Amino acid sequence: MSKLLVKSKEIVVPGEILAEGMDNLPGIGTYREGEQILAGRLGLTLIDGRTIKLIPVSGRYSPKRDDTIICKVIDINFSGWRVSTNSAYSAMLSMRDGTAAYIQKGADLTQYFNLGEYMVAQVVNVTSQRLIDITMKGPGLHKLSGGRIINVSCHKVPRIIGKQGSMVGMIKQATGCRITVGQNGLVWLQGEPDKELLVEKTIRKIEKESHLAGLTDRIQKFLEKETGTKLSAGAQSSTGAQSSDGAQSAPKMAGANTGDNNGL
Repeated sequence: MSKLLVKSKEIVVPGEILAEGMDNLPGIGTYREGEQILAGRLGLTLIDGRTIKLIPVSGRYSPKRDDTIICKVIDINFSGWRVSTNSAYSAMLSMRDGTAAYIQKGADLTQYFNLGEYMVAQVVNVTSQRLIDITMKGPGLHKLSGGRIINVSCHKVPRIIGKQGSMVGMIKQATGCRITVGQNGLVWLQGEPDKELLVEKTIRKIEKESHLAGLTDRIQKFLEKETGTKLSAGAQSSTGAQSSDGAQSAPKMAGANTGDNNGL
């Protein structure tokens, strides 16, 4: 007799039995052993019809093609810029993908991107050897000036964004800050110092409570209490995706097209 042993949004550990029998199917993060489906990693359960999936709650970012990420320039050579990706692997931004301007041989590349500067870029290629190429050519891709960067769990990014950018849009409405969230777990924000601190405090609260139901309502009440301002229901990001700084979103943006994570 088949039996489902877990509900959606339960935290499970590797090896935990999630279902017995053949009525359910193992999805991402799970595996079948005989007539049992077991957890393959620490995560939150997601019941999608007959399929049982796991949403990871920890772990480093793994670059994927078409991801929109926030990068930091860590090296400059004759062919372009090397950037950190908040993962175990750095990426390369070639002169061709870095700017549409003509660059003369031997030109000073720091006039475009200097060491330590941040940018919003898109992953265009990831090889089997984990050689990563990025581009700055595309909607919403730009150099970041001023503001501050905070680091969050990349697995919590969809919850920070919300459906159609609703969560990050609500934070922007409450604080007046410009916010861009990278799928690699880096968040850029810019505004009044006290409002920047409130944005970070709110994001940390989302991280901590992302597995709980009713998150949007709790965050709205939290922001209203902190700011003393009534927020309009259904506030959304101006881009409908990861960026709420007024720039047009890139084709694939965090929180708008992240597959299983939207199920939380």
